[in-house]
Amino acid sequence: MPGRADVEAARDLVGPAVRRTPVVEVAGDELGVMGRVVLKLELLQHAGSFKARGAMNNVLSLHEGVEGVAAASGGNHGAAVAWAARRAGLAADVFAPASATPAKLERIEAYGARLHRVDGHVGEALAACQEHSEREGVPVVHPYDTFATVAGAGTLGLELEEQVPDADRVLIACGGGGLYAGVATALAGVVPVQPVEPALCAHLHDALAAGHPVDRPSEGVAADALGPPRIGDHAFALATAQGASSLLVDEDAILPARQWLWDHLRVLAEPAACVPLAAVLSGVVPVAAGETVALVVSGGNNTTLPS
Repeated sequence: MPGRADVEAARDLVGPAVRRTPVVEVAGDELGVMGRVVLKLELLQHAGSFKARGAMNNVLSLHEGVEGVAAASGGNHGAAVAWAARRAGLAADVFAPASATPAKLERIEAYGARLHRVDGHVGEALAACQEHSEREGVPVVHPYDTFATVAGAGTLGLELEEQVPDADRVLIACGGGGLYAGVATALAGVVPVQPVEPALCAHLHDALAAGHPVDRPSEGVAADALGPPRIGDHAFALATAQGASSLLVDEDAILPARQWLWDHLRVLAEPAACVPLAAVLSGVVPVAAGETVALVVSGGNNTTLPS
């Protein structure tokens, strides 16, 4: 498991390559809450999501002489690996479900990666990626559950600590758990980090109930980004060690949160990135008077505008 020092080392490594994304404060009365809400607009990151941080940390940590990388992804991670590999002068092969969001597949190819469309879900794409890795002798950049990916994702937490030093809580959408694990590691002992999941993609929730990571199906509007086969071991171990619980958001709360971002801020986020805001708007996370809650808007790779 990485610690804060490892996240700080990742910041030193990837800092010149990734963007320091901005924050914007929203008055509580705009959201129907008593306290203060601050949004971390990570959808403005390179390749359109936080995934660029872990991807770049992986690429820059490779041994000298490596000429290419491979990745499996439902979209965002693949685009991030393609971007990071191109910046580092490496070849990239990305394996994605053929049913993935077309705009995300187009972005992978736009960054110059070789895209391999795989029948099935992310699990099948990962299996095909592993076969390619073994056959071609290239390393796999995992989307959420390796040391370098988690440490890289945690660099967002270090930025947030500087940008919102008075935060009382940080809310993060949790799929495989790389972003949650990274930020919770970076901010351990500083501010609580709360994972939030769609009820139809409750991987961490189910793992905590079972006492170990479990396979479960993923459905709903956020499944393309928050639908891994199971929660990552890093995220599960960290949530267990910190005594964290996963809050669940109903499916019908996610798209209204996306619409709110567009209507009020002209921020066009993908559904998965709206899960933390959905938790606030639906009352799953109350924000009391005098409280500051930071929300991470983690990605913006979309296909259509809200109405």
